[in-house]
Amino acid sequence: MALERPRPAPTARPGRPPAYRGLPRPVRLILWVFFGLIVGAFLGAALPEAIRLVEATAALAPGKLAWYAARVTGFLAYFAVAGSVVYGLLLSTKLLDAIAHRPVSFALHKDLALVGVGLSGLHGLLLLGDQTYAFSPAAIVVPFASPYASTAVGIGQVAFYLVVLVTGSFYIRRQIGQRAWRLIHYLTFLAFLGAAAHGIASGSDTGATWASWIYLGPVAVAIFFFAYRLVISIAAHRSPAGASRPVQRAVPSTSLETP
Repeated sequence: MALERPRPAPTARPGRPPAYRGLPRPVRLILWVFFGLIVGAFLGAALPEAIRLVEATAALAPGKLAWYAARVTGFLAYFAVAGSVVYGLLLSTKLLDAIAHRPVSFALHKDLALVGVGLSGLHGLLLLGDQTYAFSPAAIVVPFASPYASTAVGIGQVAFYLVVLVTGSFYIRRQIGQRAWRLIHYLTFLAFLGAAAHGIASGSDTGATWASWIYLGPVAVAIFFFAYRLVISIAAHRSPAGASRPVQRAVPSTSLETP
């Protein structure tokens, strides 16, 4: 009985993302355990102190609870938007394709943007309950109408509307076409920088070292991957293979690639 030759592993065709292979099961298990330990350590260290501060604030200055809640949701919204931007850059450079299914990665990229919109909206609504500054509904909705740091807050409001526009474009992508969708998607970078500028200029925690890392760390990561993408794009266009490749007619794209 002849032994059947093992089939070679699938390889990616030129111009296409590398074939999905996935991480080995032991590596995935180690990563999940490591992630669980980090989350558990963070919650164990921060949650009791956070509960104590909330109880003390509720007893001594209940009017400031909305302000503290707005600060927390502001940081979380920034994390979500930053995560969506970085994940989009990873998708565009195809660095994740060998270890993650592209449709799943694209869905996560979109969902992070949606979470960022929700948390940003909650961040603004919570300011209506703040008793330190008299935020009116108009001051929350209209850019640069804030009674507190109007310019910095206005930049954040414009960034929020840009994120809403980019996130909404996910759901009308087929209707507007790939080219228009990609052009709209470039606004993500402007929105992300605006969100960072808003947090740094108007955040009451900006002077703290940990807050500076929170704001500037994701910006540095995004700049790194953007530069990496730019370099590989230039290299691909200058390579002899890319120069001699025949020009193909544009066809409607169904790719999940992000800008």
